[in-house]
Amino acid sequence: MNLVTFALWSGVMTQTIFDLIEAQNNEAIAVSMPPSEAEGRVPLNFQGLKALINNVHTDLNTFGIGRNDRVAIVLPNGPEMATAFVSIACSATTAPLNPAYGQQEFEFYLSDLKAKAIILAEEEQGPVVGVAQSLGIPVLRLAPNPGDSIGTFRLFSEAARSGERAATTGFAAPADTALVLHTSGTTSRPKIVPLSHENLTASARHIGSTLNLSPQDRCLNIMPLFHIHGLIAAVLSSLAAGASVSCAPGFNALKAFGWLEEVDPSWYTAVPTMHQAILARAPRNHAIVEKLRLRLIRSSSSSLPPQVMNALEETFGAPVIESYGMTEAAHQMASNPLPPATRKPGSVGIAAGPEVAIMDDAGVLLPSGEIGEVVIRGPNVTKGYENNPEANATAFINGWFRTGDQGMIDDEGYLRLTGRLKEIINRGGEKVSPLEVDEVIMDHPSVAQCVTFAMPHKSLGEEVAAAIVLREGHEATEAEIREFLQSRLADFKIPRKVVILDEIPKGATGKLQRIGLAEKLGLA
Repeated sequence: MNLVTFALWSGVMTQTIFDLIEAQNNEAIAVSMPPSEAEGRVPLNFQGLKALINNVHTDLNTFGIGRNDRVAIVLPNGPEMATAFVSIACSATTAPLNPAYGQQEFEFYLSDLKAKAIILAEEEQGPVVGVAQSLGIPVLRLAPNPGDSIGTFRLFSEAARSGERAATTGFAAPADTALVLHTSGTTSRPKIVPLSHENLTASARHIGSTLNLSPQDRCLNIMPLFHIHGLIAAVLSSLAAGASVSCAPGFNALKAFGWLEEVDPSWYTAVPTMHQAILARAPRNHAIVEKLRLRLIRSSSSSLPPQVMNALEETFGAPVIESYGMTEAAHQMASNPLPPATRKPGSVGIAAGPEVAIMDDAGVLLPSGEIGEVVIRGPNVTKGYENNPEANATAFINGWFRTGDQGMIDDEGYLRLTGRLKEIINRGGEKVSPLEVDEVIMDHPSVAQCVTFAMPHKSLGEEVAAAIVLREGHEATEAEIREFLQSRLADFKIPRKVVILDEIPKGATGKLQRIGLAEKLGLA
């Protein structure tokens, strides 16, 4: 290990995103995209990325934006979104938003963020434009440089701001806020999660160490870049290791194998539904699969069914590393290790960065084998939600952050999740883990996808229900699924309602969502 690499992973040189980029080899490739999407542009090396960071710094200061000023970013997936996040974070606070939001969603998020400016694509004319104007948020347009490297761009203002300068210039400090994201808000008003440079660079180091990333690695990113998974696990962890990331324009199952062939990545990271979509098309792309040189496949953001993990490994001949992350931890908290260490299907692995423990309702840490709430503490964990003392009083206890997930740690230190506490089904006092039911249903040979959820019941309060998608060319009835479960689950865990769908509703990042599913399917 050379001195730069040692310093990188020991934390000496990675207190800010600017520091970790500055530490890299100028000539090494930093950001690219699948050649079929690149329109002849060449990949961006670290020297070019450093130049872009400096140019963006000057531009932002000229527009009156400096350290800890918030800049909302609404851009399509791709290399410019990746480089915009990295370069803007070096000088200000980034706030990426989903470009697919509607007017009301943009009104809520932009009002809540109190952004000083918003970055939009040069051609963007959607509802976000009117919302930004109505809120008085200055619009900065981003235009890719067609004759320059992939990911390079220029910023220009729709309305020049005469002579106004940033109040606090200079590059960001370690304690400055680099990124703000909202929680999903599935059961309550979304909360703002501020993440510092220290949080993000620590998480990038944790992921790089877990995956043994090096400058020889190349990641294919298919995750949305308004979400912590893609931003940190794919983009920042790669750049922190001096490796490269090839940014696809979003996830497209029909193009995925073409991108894999063109990019020839050493790894990719995705949510389980994306892995399942890729697996479904693998038989039609056997020749490409045979040529791939994947060192690993990573899965995170929701539980990966063991059946899918096994199928991925059989298909691609590479180990599948399931990890456990959340926004408040700047992504990674635990992960299954690389071979030859043990990987346990159905487990999210061992602590991989922060400390991980199990706690009871009274705040007492529990021994191995006991079920309770997963709690964490470490350098990647946010110091608290913004302007929300009530949420912080609930979320933090004795220096630990409560994740809201239920699980247990076995004698070897492997964490197994049993579900979100808010998703545990309370059937007349009997507690049912939806993840446990999912795993058993997925053993049925005709089932491709499954999500177990709570359905309202007049006397029991909640009843167990499941939505499933069948494998292509397979048939099964609700009665057959329930009969299959009779000898595999206790009676109170067997879904009383099984809904067979062509597609299960997903969230913006491709995750299957349990909360609110009964209402969406007309069962509430």
